[in-house]
Amino acid sequence: MSENEHEAKMANPRMAAGALFFDEADRVLLVEPSYKDYRDIPGGYVEQGESPRQACVREIHEELGIKPHIGRLLVVDWAPNLGEGDKVLYLFDGGCLSTDDRRQIALQADELRGYDFHDAGQVPDLTVPRLARRISAGIDARANGLTTYLEHGQPPTPTT
Repeated sequence: MSENEHEAKMANPRMAAGALFFDEADRVLLVEPSYKDYRDIPGGYVEQGESPRQACVREIHEELGIKPHIGRLLVVDWAPNLGEGDKVLYLFDGGCLSTDDRRQIALQADELRGYDFHDAGQVPDLTVPRLARRISAGIDARANGLTTYLEHGQPPTPTT
């Protein structure tokens, strides 16, 4: 196999990174994008030359106008999509946003209509199933000190 043939077969997924933020009641922050019909987590695509964590920090600042500490990696999710192309999605721990942090939030008006904190049990009714699964896995990973690998929002089936 020539080098060009090998490169043509290599995966070339897009990458995106976001963070889970919580309030003092341990509710998770979801944003309302103006361009989607469901709630999402703050974050976005990784740009050339950026690490996923750097993209997360940049996107949080752009979308929410704040620069909170972004903690450890909670979830990596392989998200194949025939229409949009394959993605690798990184979910980081944004920790608890204090009342003062929340007062400083200034939404990027051309992208976000609003935000709010929600109990984990409400998330499946507010967003798409694959993201609800990723958020749930992130909440569990955060509570248990783990990092979780998913494929399309689900733990992969063991292979033999």
